[in-house]
Amino acid sequence: MSIINTQVQPFKANAFVNRAGKGEFIEVTDASLKGKWSVLIFMPAAFTFNCPTEIEDAADNYAEFQKAGAEVYIVTTDTQFSHKVWHETSPAVGKARFPLVGDPTHQLTRAFGVHIEEEGLALRGTFVINPEGVIKTAEVHDNAIARDVRETVRKLKAAQFVANNPGQVCPAKWQEGAKTLAPSLDLVGKI
Repeated sequence: MSIINTQVQPFKANAFVNRAGKGEFIEVTDASLKGKWSVLIFMPAAFTFNCPTEIEDAADNYAEFQKAGAEVYIVTTDTQFSHKVWHETSPAVGKARFPLVGDPTHQLTRAFGVHIEEEGLALRGTFVINPEGVIKTAEVHDNAIARDVRETVRKLKAAQFVANNPGQVCPAKWQEGAKTLAPSLDLVGKI
């Protein structure tokens, strides 16, 4: 069963965040996701190989997320304490100014369908959530394949566009400002 268009389940987790050079532990809950767009990016674990490259990519694109009014949350099956040390020791992870969420109980990885039971780790999953806490996009794939966060930004902007423009859909490779489609019988077989 798909989780698209379902409400994020209640959760509570601890995170490490370093904004403006000041690190702190914060609590992140399902209520934290309400009132703004959110992007949850699941990764298997801290101190791995592909994960720092993805965090660096998210950090390099963080201004775009903020400009779109969205917060980014990186989630691994580690603790917030591991994330603090990871942030302090990895130059790539050290660029992050968004919460690094610990999920040692696997509550979030299970709720989002990315938990690997045999390993106690998460698959690489990316989810865009609207301000009402409803999941609008989901992407899950093998841990050997790192993601391109620019595509996540594109999907976020497409989800925001269709939310603000009922009756419109975004075609393949749609970019902000490009033409959209208004589904109708007249388009069937003509595209």
